[in-house]
Amino acid sequence: MFSPISKIFLNGRSFYVKRDDLIDPFLAGNKYRKLYTLLQIQSDKFNKIISYGGTQSNAMLAIAAMCKNKNWEFTYYTKPLSATQKNENYGNYYHAKNLGMIHVEIQEKFYKDFIATLRFNLDEKTFIIDQGGAVAQAKKGLEVLADEIRNSGLHVNSLATPSGTGTTALFLALSLPEYKVYTTPCVGDSVYLKEQMEALHEIPKNLVILEPEKKYHFAKPYKEFLDIHQKLLKSGVEFDMIYAPSLWKCLLEQTDEEILYIHSGGVSGNESMLSRYKQKGFL
Repeated sequence: MFSPISKIFLNGRSFYVKRDDLIDPFLAGNKYRKLYTLLQIQSDKFNKIISYGGTQSNAMLAIAAMCKNKNWEFTYYTKPLSATQKNENYGNYYHAKNLGMIHVEIQEKFYKDFIATLRFNLDEKTFIIDQGGAVAQAKKGLEVLADEIRNSGLHVNSLATPSGTGTTALFLALSLPEYKVYTTPCVGDSVYLKEQMEALHEIPKNLVILEPEKKYHFAKPYKEFLDIHQKLLKSGVEFDMIYAPSLWKCLLEQTDEEILYIHSGGVSGNESMLSRYKQKGFL
């Protein structure tokens, strides 16, 4: 599904935005690209999908939407949740549950070992998607995205996409060796990000990891991130509040060329994130 390109102005600079957020309300952005191969296969190939991770996850919601569409059972494993989050009537967890996701909590002390056993004795109708949608099958969907970018007619030489596991940035850089691809670690540090990418493929030279000026904890509210989010809103495009602000901050501070930003979607989680900003007194 082809997504359009918008032009925005931020801090006196112009940027282009590949609007993958417009593909679908829940199954959009880089998660649509990562799940592209699974979306194309016949529904009777599988009857169950298993995944795991955090409950703010955009991948969790996208997988839930895919499974609803395919009529597949979806089981998602996490560490224990607070009663507050379980009772929220907004955000990615709420929407994923409404789409039919079966949520299973695993005690924190057992979580890592439990996840390591998920692939034991799997039947042929069950498929596991690792945290963040990090699967080798993501390569095909990102090759489709690469073709769209290459055929867009834009005269830019640099792209940007934020990273959790780095799957999107990695396969995009591999598919578009003629472009510089910027990313930044949003979960963990650069060492963790490189480890995740190298588990899938050797990191190409055209992939540039921008280091944040300080350590940011994943999904934690930061005043500077809220400021960037509000500036982006004024530019005319809404971005997610967890991944996007970190990369935009790096792009504004460490680059000066015209860049095509790949919108990762995930805006359905903004309502719950805004609630956290209000609790912190930032709004």
